[in-house]
Amino acid sequence: MKHATLRQLKVFESVARNLSFTRAAEELHLTQPTVSIQLKQLSDIVGLPLLEQIGKRIHLTDTGRELLKVCHETFEGLSRFEMLVSDMKGVKAGKLRLAVITTAKYFVPRLLGPFCLRYPGIDVSLKVTNRERVLQRMADNEDDLYVLGQPPEGLEVVFEPFLENPLVVVASSSHPLAAEKIISPQRLVEEQFLMREPGSGIRLATEQFFAERALKLKVRMELGSNEAIKHAVAGGLGIAVLSAHTLALDHSSDELAILKVEGFPIRRHWYLAYPKDKRLSVIAQAFLDFLREESKLLGEHYLRGIPVFPGFSQDDQPPQAASR
Repeated sequence: MKHATLRQLKVFESVARNLSFTRAAEELHLTQPTVSIQLKQLSDIVGLPLLEQIGKRIHLTDTGRELLKVCHETFEGLSRFEMLVSDMKGVKAGKLRLAVITTAKYFVPRLLGPFCLRYPGIDVSLKVTNRERVLQRMADNEDDLYVLGQPPEGLEVVFEPFLENPLVVVASSSHPLAAEKIISPQRLVEEQFLMREPGSGIRLATEQFFAERALKLKVRMELGSNEAIKHAVAGGLGIAVLSAHTLALDHSSDELAILKVEGFPIRRHWYLAYPKDKRLSVIAQAFLDFLREESKLLGEHYLRGIPVFPGFSQDDQPPQAASR
């Protein structure tokens, strides 16, 4: 392997991750023949096939899977060294890789703004996907840090709360329940619910809330995004439980109302997570320290100006994002 080049390893890693020569060529800004030549040369150096093609699909061989682990360790080590040198020079520089669940896209970019202003030498890669995919990325160690709405179970993970994430019940502003002063959970389950896909953190929290009260929800429709749910709620297709962060920017909307339901908002937090045995890069540690310093201020900022309901104690008042 002493004859293998870093370029060849980068080409192999891209092909192995994408399982496609075409996508790897696009990602690396190379021609497909160049990618094929680099892979052929690396395979000759190893002395065993790294990839195999079955039909039209590419698969990693056992040797290829082992080499992919070596690539990840090599690139991560080089990245750590680069950032360490920058830190020793007194300059934070390098790349921060974040993977966040879809609901977090409403506030994470705004958190990154002041962080990048503080450290202008840092580039950020932000991957937004569903909870299941974020957990898979964490298991594969594809990123530096992960933002989740609910700590994962069964994984050796370090997680740290950094921002409040209240869950509220949302209905169309013309819904009869929007005018009610207080609504019991028993009354609420008579309504049709709009939900995210199974495995969604908000769905898990919602189902747990009603299951603890021996109540069963009527799920009318499953939708793949919070935006789709908000539009469906506004259209009168049902009610939904959403993070207040998905509504905090909708002050101009008059189509949605947060219902005054006993037991709501469900008090939760956003969590920053990473594998337990992972050694954080200088940049990842800087971002973690930034969130620790700013968490209280950030929470007040992103939910600021959302009216509260009469009839609730100060501790229990839910945030109102878009009332009638």
